[in-house]
Amino acid sequence: MTNKQGYAAYGNNRILTASPAELTLMLYEGAIKFCNIAIVAIEKNDVEKAHNNIIKVENIITEFQATLDHKFAVADDFENVYQYLRQRLLQANLKKDKEILEEVLVHLRTMRDTWKEVMKQAGNGAR
Repeated sequence: MTNKQGYAAYGNNRILTASPAELTLMLYEGAIKFCNIAIVAIEKNDVEKAHNNIIKVENIITEFQATLDHKFAVADDFENVYQYLRQRLLQANLKKDKEILEEVLVHLRTMRDTWKEVMKQAGNGAR
């Protein structure tokens, strides 16, 4: 098995054995990663790479929206935040505007850090 295959197997196993809380954290981390990649791509004038990575962030946000449990009042607040982020991502993609992506990053990092704190308090072991 090559190193690349070993890393892929590790990554797949990590996903398959993760708790729902850990999966949510992984999604936040992925959205942050893809947003950073899109920013660098814009700086390098790589329009296609920027577009593809912004779409990846949008897809993660869409997944967050799809999994909201609206029996809880806080879900409406999250829905509003996710809609706002998706609108900003659309604008960033149309304009290839890294400043908009940097704004989105601030929100994603805040939400990720809050999620880590929730996991820690709930005993889910976020690092």
